[in-house]
Amino acid sequence: MQAITVRDRDAGFTGMSLTDMPYPHAAENDVIVQVHAAGFTPGELDWPGTWTDRAGRDRTPSVPGHELSGVVVELGFGTTGLSVGQRVFGPSDWTRNGTLAEYVAVEARNLAPLPADIDHTVAAALPISGLTAWQGLFDHGRLTTGQTVLIHGAAGGVGSIAVQLAREAGARVIGTGRSADRERVLALGADIFLDLQTEELEDAGQADVVLDVIGGEILDRSAAVVRAGGTLVSIAMPPKVQPKDGRAVFFVVEPDRIRLTDLAARVRDGRLKLNVDTVRPLAEAPAAFDPGSRTRGKTIIRVTED
Repeated sequence: MQAITVRDRDAGFTGMSLTDMPYPHAAENDVIVQVHAAGFTPGELDWPGTWTDRAGRDRTPSVPGHELSGVVVELGFGTTGLSVGQRVFGPSDWTRNGTLAEYVAVEARNLAPLPADIDHTVAAALPISGLTAWQGLFDHGRLTTGQTVLIHGAAGGVGSIAVQLAREAGARVIGTGRSADRERVLALGADIFLDLQTEELEDAGQADVVLDVIGGEILDRSAAVVRAGGTLVSIAMPPKVQPKDGRAVFFVVEPDRIRLTDLAARVRDGRLKLNVDTVRPLAEAPAAFDPGSRTRGKTIIRVTED
C-alpha cells in the first residue's frame, strides 16, 4: 500500500514522503480500515508517539495522521461490534502507524459507525476535535446550563466545536482569537468575542470554565479569570498557574464510540457544523504540514475515492 512516512525527526515536514509500506497486520481486537479520508494535527511531528512505540523503541519510518473515515475490510481475532464492509470513523492510536495511508490497523473500540449520508471528508474532521471539545467542556470542565465558559482559539478545530456544544448546553460563551475570526465565532453562537491581539484577557470577566488550546502566557493568565470553584482546562500543556479558588486540568483526548455516535448525529441534523477548508490528495499531505500553508479551517486528506 501507499502511505506518507516520516524518517528524520529533525527534517520536519520536508522529511515526509509518499512511499510503499507493508499492508498492516490486524492484532487481536483490531480492524483494518481502508482509509477514504484522514485528518491530522499540525504539531504531531513533535509528539514522542510519532517516533517511538509504547515501550519507547524507535518505530521509524512511521505514518502520521490520527483521524480517519473509511470502510472496514478485515477483522482481527476476537473483534466484535463492527463488520466487514461497514463505514466507520474515529481516532487511531498515538503510538502506532497512523491514517495517512491507504490502510490502517486500529483498535475496534476507537471507531464508531458512520451514517451513509455523512461524507468521509466531513467525518474525518470530527474525531479528535469533537471528542476533545466534549471531554474538555463536560467531562473535565463540568460545564452546566447557565454557567460561563471562555474558549480560547474559538475559530479553530476544537474551539469552533466547543463554542457550538457549549451554546447548545445553555452556557454563556466567550470566544477568543484574532480580529479576522470575530464574525465566524459570533456566528457559531458565542455571546462575546475577545481579540487577544488588541484586548486584554482580563477584560472578559470571570468564567466558570476556561478551555485552553494555546498554552504559554495565555494559559498562565487564564488562571486569573477562573471564578471561585471553576476549572481551567488545557490540552496544550499542564497549567503552571493554578486558579486561586478553583482547579486546573490537563488532559489527552480518549476514544469514545458512544460520544462519536452522538456527535455524528449532531452533524446529520445540522446542530454541529465542521470547518473543513481544504481537501488534498494523499500525495500532497506533506505540503499540508508546512506552516506556511495553514488554512483558517481544517485540512483533510482524501486517500481513497468513495
